[in-house]
Amino acid sequence: MEELAGTVLVGESFEPIRGRVVLDEGRIEAVEETNTSSTDIVLPAFVNAHTHLGDSVAKEAAVGLSLDEAVAPPNSLKHRRLAAANRSELVTAMRRTLRFMERTGTVSTLDFRESGVVGARALREAARTVTVEPFVFGSGDPSVLEVADGYGASGANDADFADERAAAGEAGVPFAIHAGEPDATDIHPALNLDPDLLVHMVHAEDEHLERVAAESVPVAICPRANTVLGVGRAPVRELLDHTTVALGTDNVMLNPPSMFREMAYTAREFDVTAREVLRMATTAGADIAGLDCGVIAPGRRAALLVVDGDSDNLCGSADPVAAVVRRATGLDVERVVC
Repeated sequence: MEELAGTVLVGESFEPIRGRVVLDEGRIEAVEETNTSSTDIVLPAFVNAHTHLGDSVAKEAAVGLSLDEAVAPPNSLKHRRLAAANRSELVTAMRRTLRFMERTGTVSTLDFRESGVVGARALREAARTVTVEPFVFGSGDPSVLEVADGYGASGANDADFADERAAAGEAGVPFAIHAGEPDATDIHPALNLDPDLLVHMVHAEDEHLERVAAESVPVAICPRANTVLGVGRAPVRELLDHTTVALGTDNVMLNPPSMFREMAYTAREFDVTAREVLRMATTAGADIAGLDCGVIAPGRRAALLVVDGDSDNLCGSADPVAAVVRRATGLDVERVVC
């Protein structure tokens, strides 16, 4: 048995209670209100809902480039850098990014991994020595599903993807696809593929939002990356009013995969509450991938983050949820329990 004490953000509402979380063999045994002198804040560890970890071999290389120049397949700077990197370089670079994510409170990441079976296996190798567990959305031939957790498509305007969608369905794994990043033309075609996850939806309009709601399709948004690439701002309030929305950091070449930075930016720039943002960074991504984490409740996996509520940065904060979302950084992290 182990106990974590302090202000605990409990359940899907992140209700702050003064008390403790009792852990036993990797599970949450109990959540109890009790007197405690601890100034720690205990919350669910983050689930990053969209990354491209392969970009770790090209950090900052795409600064100032357009979306097409930076990341569009098959001839963008990103894909040229991926082709030029040898396996050892790629695995080492991804592992170091995963180590950064580990230290800053992320327990899992939903990663779109390029390069087919070889790429998926490289990410598995990179993750062997860290506690972050990537949920691998593979690419290329449908045979990638033999080693990946799902299929991640670049966009409905890039290819047909009907065979890949069918293969994911047969394998019983999720199919995810980018949509509405450069413009709205690929959103309806993406929805026609009956996806389990849409990524970006920057240019979603009322007709798309109505379909998303009717078909119960969750969305992963990446506000900082959209800003860096100059593609626009997702209608985050409207998306939240229609479906489940999760938060991702997107391309490592553009931004560090810090959920603290992503939360603070989202809370500042959009019409959302701190609780909604924290839910996007934890519960929503976990639910999309079917992970048993993202909520502090008895019986759930003990994937938790402990931050120092009395750090020089957080001391005096009146609202622990707002403090975590708007103010906290990796320097405030005391412990990540995975």
